[in-house]
Amino acid sequence: MPMPPMPRPAPRARPPLPRPLIALPQRYAATTSALRYAAVVTARALADAVFRAGGEPFMMHPGEPDEAAARLARCAGLLLPGGGDVAPWRYAAGADVHGTVYDVDDAQDAFDLALAHCALARGLPTLAVCRGMQVVNVALGGTLRQDMGGPESEHRHKVHPVRVAAGSTVARLLGAAKTEASCYHHQCVDLPGRGLVPTAWAADGTIEALELPDGEGWFASVQWHPEDTAAVDAGQQGLFGGLVRAAVEWEAGVRGAAG
Repeated sequence: MPMPPMPRPAPRARPPLPRPLIALPQRYAATTSALRYAAVVTARALADAVFRAGGEPFMMHPGEPDEAAARLARCAGLLLPGGGDVAPWRYAAGADVHGTVYDVDDAQDAFDLALAHCALARGLPTLAVCRGMQVVNVALGGTLRQDMGGPESEHRHKVHPVRVAAGSTVARLLGAAKTEASCYHHQCVDLPGRGLVPTAWAADGTIEALELPDGEGWFASVQWHPEDTAAVDAGQQGLFGGLVRAAVEWEAGVRGAAG
């Protein structure tokens, strides 16, 4: 009697790809809870949003600008976060400094600007948030309004509606042409930098998103803080999802090019 055929082993599941490293430059802080000295910090909500999207937040210590390119080479994406004001001399040489400008740190500015230049030149997937959007704008020759006009005009501690251009990258990620944006800023984009196109606006005309349609790679930036509500708002989380998906594709392209 012939032996019954041996059952075929179940196909072995392919191991999941490692999470792509998303560079998240840290911020200098004079003090922080539970530490005795000055610190470097990252907003937990930002790191959580990247992790939920499938990325691995890489807390990048601020360092020398000429080292930024080499350090960024190990990463598959860049998230430029919020923070203090960009030094006015970087976009308006010789201008008087408005009295409301705060937390300027030239070392932080230099490192963030170096990261932005490098990522944009390489086409590295990049998401820029609040100050991060302003950094990219300055890196590409744009200017900022040093102050939006005081407490009645600034967007601090505010949630307000934002109109988003249909068909834009930001609209696709949000899944809508309108969103409620959680904001904390008293500065905003004045003149957009080279190649940057506004794709979202507040009711007062403030530019709330910039995109780079002719750039080398995936790019999106918003003036608001999507991480504030990303845990409960699928549209805001979608911005981080877009970054991580682009990072996965970037890594696949690098692996393919390497053979």
